[in-house]
Amino acid sequence: MPDPVKITIDGREVEVPAGELLIKAAQERGTYIPRFCWHERMKPVGMCRMCLVEIEGPRGPMLTTSCTTPVADGMVVHTESETVKKAQEGVLEFLLINHPLDCPVCDRGGECPLQDQTMSHGPGESRFVEEKRHFEKPIPISDLVMLDRERCILCARCTRFSEEISGDPLIEFIERGNYTQVLTFPGEPFSSYFSGNTVQICPVGALTATAYRFRARPWDLEAVESTCPHCPVGCRMSVQSSRDEVVRFNGVDVEATNHGWLCDKGRFGFEYLRSPDRLTEPLVDGEPASWADALDAAAERLRAILDEGGAEAVAGLGGARGTNEEAFAFGKFLRTVIGTNNLDARMGDAPDAAVLTGPRGLIGDLEHAKTVLVWGPDLKEELPVLYLRVRRAVTELGATLVVVHPRRTGLDDVAAHTVRYRPGAGGDLLERLAAGDGDLAEVRRALGEGPVVAVVGRTGLTEDPRLATAVAGFAAGLPGASVLPATPAPNVYGALDMGLTPGLLPGRRSAGDGEARAALGEHWGAVPVGVGRDADGIVAGLEDGSIRALVLLGADPVGEYPDRARAEAALGAAEFVLSIDLFVNDSNRSADVVLPALGFAEIEGTVTNLEGRVQKVNRLVSGPGASRPSFEALEDLARRLGGSIGATDAAAVAAEIARVAPAYAAVSWDDLDWGPGRDGIVAAGGIGLPEAAPPPGAGDGLVLHLGRVLYDRGPAVVHGPSLLKLVAEPAAYLHPDDGSSLGIAAGDRVVLRGGSGEATLAAALDASLAPGTVYLPFNLGASVGAGLEVTVEGVS
Repeated sequence: MPDPVKITIDGREVEVPAGELLIKAAQERGTYIPRFCWHERMKPVGMCRMCLVEIEGPRGPMLTTSCTTPVADGMVVHTESETVKKAQEGVLEFLLINHPLDCPVCDRGGECPLQDQTMSHGPGESRFVEEKRHFEKPIPISDLVMLDRERCILCARCTRFSEEISGDPLIEFIERGNYTQVLTFPGEPFSSYFSGNTVQICPVGALTATAYRFRARPWDLEAVESTCPHCPVGCRMSVQSSRDEVVRFNGVDVEATNHGWLCDKGRFGFEYLRSPDRLTEPLVDGEPASWADALDAAAERLRAILDEGGAEAVAGLGGARGTNEEAFAFGKFLRTVIGTNNLDARMGDAPDAAVLTGPRGLIGDLEHAKTVLVWGPDLKEELPVLYLRVRRAVTELGATLVVVHPRRTGLDDVAAHTVRYRPGAGGDLLERLAAGDGDLAEVRRALGEGPVVAVVGRTGLTEDPRLATAVAGFAAGLPGASVLPATPAPNVYGALDMGLTPGLLPGRRSAGDGEARAALGEHWGAVPVGVGRDADGIVAGLEDGSIRALVLLGADPVGEYPDRARAEAALGAAEFVLSIDLFVNDSNRSADVVLPALGFAEIEGTVTNLEGRVQKVNRLVSGPGASRPSFEALEDLARRLGGSIGATDAAAVAAEIARVAPAYAAVSWDDLDWGPGRDGIVAAGGIGLPEAAPPPGAGDGLVLHLGRVLYDRGPAVVHGPSLLKLVAEPAAYLHPDDGSSLGIAAGDRVVLRGGSGEATLAAALDASLAPGTVYLPFNLGASVGAGLEVTVEGVS
């Protein structure tokens, strides 16, 4: 912190950090100065003039904007003098000249800073009686945001956010004088992944969200603070409901994670909760059934398979989309009631568990980084708010960014160095980078400037998982290194911490650690020994018949496993499938028993983000029909199988986690809700990163790059009307040189063939791809397997 200085605000002397803006210094010491344009997370511009104060100087008091004035030692400030009051009244009088009296129908009514400050600081009546300015109202500037130009007070919050924070300057001032207005460019919608943030920070009702318009009033809303359920960044949010229905997500400003921002998937990804497609009653062989009948059927089928094939004939997949408590109950059910170590929260789509549970840094380390290395997924598509934090480190804080990826990513425009490589050639690239060979010498020198923050993960799903392990090991040896693992599943880190993988026990302890097994055995009794199967092994076991029954917890292997055709065939070969989920999906459509589960905002618990930060999720609304918490369903099933997992409620499960998982011993709901852990508690410990040699390279033919996009065909998007219309059609992307050699032009129909299937798609040309690479968005429904080698041919 800068050295403190003493200033006087309205006759009261206070100490504040030197150089801090006066408006913030006053606010944090109990004096609120009204404002419209100022926002703590953006650069000050002094446009609205609402924050005028008097500062005493050698020539007497001087009116100035407090949002652009840094404090200085001995400064004397007046925020409530008659001069200040008259100035603020005048500013409001001018702002209201053209502002419509829309309060009764405006979505902002009841939570509008202009409305509030007109009452608290306004003149009471206006001297202006002329006709107000009129525009068409409202106009859609994107599929998610509406603009009412009549209400705009030209504070530039929206335009500054889009340019400074998100890097998508798609909304801007046009015209001059009385005709000045905010608008998008002709033919260019406000198609930013972060457009919803402008709605939240708009101080009037000029920008409104299509998903919330006319749905509720602020005084009708109930709200709880929670954690975004869509990716593992762990953005804090306010979940708001009306009449027992979630109607809005708003960002909460937390220094550790999201700074108040949400991506549009996080902001508008609530409509699926009230979808008419939600499961509302159990299904047995596709037909509605009571809970008792469904659980009896599941227990009977599982018992028969256990009696005939033993515990190794049963496996479980899932747990990465719910709470830690649900994941813990699932792991305990599989290990103590079923007796199997065949379990995984990953779908064969993540780096090695050691990378995900090993020593790692904090998102906040980006605030002090000299160099940032991103060798992993496209953060803008998969971890959008982490993308904002990395972008801030580069554009505002001066860090040097190195991006390594097979194609252009959202961070390339601010990167000092971008390195392209063909999938399969990453091991050779890593060796050359470590040695600083040839054209990589400058990149290697940049990585020698610490502290270094490395964001490491699989760049695509055809990439060998060992590459991410090797990159993490390399990054850990860089000066002042801080490694952040990157994978897309929302709570995969929490699920692995709960032991939902064969090699780990709850609390980031190795399953091969005898002391850890003995300590867990004191609480659980017998813990199964032997090497279990991960997701790949479970799919293989279903294929060869050694695994006969599969239990799914919030998982859709057909949609999430990199090789869709293989997962589909594996589930088709299973003798018995039990699914606990919110929706019918491609994996449970033919399941023997499907149990309806409660989802986000319908249950209480915790989740763990990519830092290992444990945060609370809270219950606000009831679930549809007969849906129940998944841990309750597992407890009832366990009792029918002659056991128990002690899952009487979420709080009881959380208490057991604290007892048996040393990394979570300091985590309590009280601290997370009301105590020092409001911003989350970082769970202690982590297993060491293993030594990993880079995987061998690929051949000379075309290779496949499978990457995710933000608007996918997952349940939160497919069952949410606002987001569903943003889903693009899949296409096969080729480098122009490859397209030319194959005689394929943009827009041509092509057949893409991979290791386990083919797809007919439109071709697109992408000069940012590494030559010899074909990019296919993984999560848009098209699949050709996850092998590296592919072929492309035109459709005549």
